[in-house]
Amino acid sequence: MAINYYSSQLIAKLINSIYPNQVIDYKIIIVNNSPEDKSIQDLKTDKVVILESGENLGFGKACNLGLNWIYQQNQKAIVWLINPDAYLLPKALEKVPALFQNHPELSILGTIIYTTSGDTWFASGEFIPKNGAIITKTIDFQNSQIPYLKTDWVSGCSLLINLQKFSICPQFDPEYFLYYEDFDFCQRYAKQGHLIAITNQIGVVHQPSAITGKNAVLKFQHSTYSYLLTLERYTNKIVLLLRFVRLLLNAIYLLPFNPKVALGKFAGISLYLRRVF
Repeated sequence: MAINYYSSQLIAKLINSIYPNQVIDYKIIIVNNSPEDKSIQDLKTDKVVILESGENLGFGKACNLGLNWIYQQNQKAIVWLINPDAYLLPKALEKVPALFQNHPELSILGTIIYTTSGDTWFASGEFIPKNGAIITKTIDFQNSQIPYLKTDWVSGCSLLINLQKFSICPQFDPEYFLYYEDFDFCQRYAKQGHLIAITNQIGVVHQPSAITGKNAVLKFQHSTYSYLLTLERYTNKIVLLLRFVRLLLNAIYLLPFNPKVALGKFAGISLYLRRVF
């Protein structure tokens, strides 16, 4: 499943990395978050289903639209959520059914994510509640024989969900429009007893695009708001306050040098304060 936001060409490349597979049954679900992007319809086939959101719902709500549709079709499906600016490595899809069959305890599974140059971009996530640190690890365990490693969170860039482990359809929190929704997703379901892990047996390549960078102010507004919301939920008031002050001072410092980033951070802080008060 992929979320389209003016990224038809990227999704076409993603589909091409999947199509040669004739071994397992699959469907490609595209949630169209950009109704004006008519070119996405050119990708529709018997294997590609396009769900129209009608507007830009944000990442989490768009994911929920797709998850709910899939859950209605098959409550035992394995959903692979993948960014439109990523594509699968050879034979990656074929490995998925056996991995979950051999390890049915898995609920949410991340994959190794590589850059186009072959470097590791994501290889697990760590969270330190006492200081609010949300850490992306790039340690490569490519040669490890362990099928998976337990982790605090995994990236929504490439995330597999084993629907049969959930009594109701899993959902992203719609409070997050963009950024940190994957972290929140993993934290909430880990607290419910679900196993969150990452595997090195499946990999994707992430080719960073300009999708989220078209409007720097909005980008940093969403990321700042989501970050503060996450700290509120998963740390304590002292950590939240310290991080809040640090964010505010950073925005003030950036104002003369990078006004778009600074204004985005101010907008995110303002949005968060309006929510709190």
